[in-house]
Amino acid sequence: MARPADPHARAALIAAARAEFVKKGLRGARIEDITAACGLSKGAFYLHAASKDALFAEVVTEFSSAMDELIERRMKQMECFFAEHGPLEARDVAERSERYERLVEMNTEADLGTLELMWAYRDVVHVLMRGSQGTEFESLMWGVVDREVTRVSQEFQRLQADHVSRADVPPTVIGSLIVGTYVLLAQQMSQMAQKPDLEEWARSIHRLIREGSMPPGCVTPAPAAPKKKTSPRRPKARALSRTRSTSRSGP
Repeated sequence: MARPADPHARAALIAAARAEFVKKGLRGARIEDITAACGLSKGAFYLHAASKDALFAEVVTEFSSAMDELIERRMKQMECFFAEHGPLEARDVAERSERYERLVEMNTEADLGTLELMWAYRDVVHVLMRGSQGTEFESLMWGVVDREVTRVSQEFQRLQADHVSRADVPPTVIGSLIVGTYVLLAQQMSQMAQKPDLEEWARSIHRLIREGSMPPGCVTPAPAAPKKKTSPRRPKARALSRTRSTSRSGP
């Protein structure tokens, strides 16, 4: 009868494997080093995975499935929003209407969820982008990127058709710019020991997207700097003495 795998040992093994993959890449990582890092024998490794590639595939599948779930939920939310509220109009953007702000908030929340997922799997994303060359996983991340560029581009096509987004920029350029930003942020996360303020990241990104993609006439100008208060000018000493002299010589 086969010995059951210890779930605690499995968690430690996966954590050690992820750390080793980041340091040496998928091809350079060795099972001996992974098991040594978590205090397991090499034989114990095979209770949990058939190979290091199979172990990495499990982690990647978890990440990919979670990402697909976020994307699907976001697309459903968008469809429900437009079915309930109708398409945006130019005045919604110009006046920052309630439904416009709700759409922005909904997108910001969705992007925060994406950032949180990227933070949780920042080591996996790093390996997919930089440590999976020559393996079956080397193009997986870029497949996710391509799908996201297509999704974001379609969103902006809809906004352009409703005349609530600038029409002088191709949707694929906007999609590539936004998704590329998230890819670079994911790469930065992999170098961070302390979790950044992801909520502020999401809001900052949407602030830039919102202000950069607004059609002409909808951009709110920056408030004018307040005028510097100046104290009343005091008369010069000579003028004061002249005034006193005149008052003495008067009737």
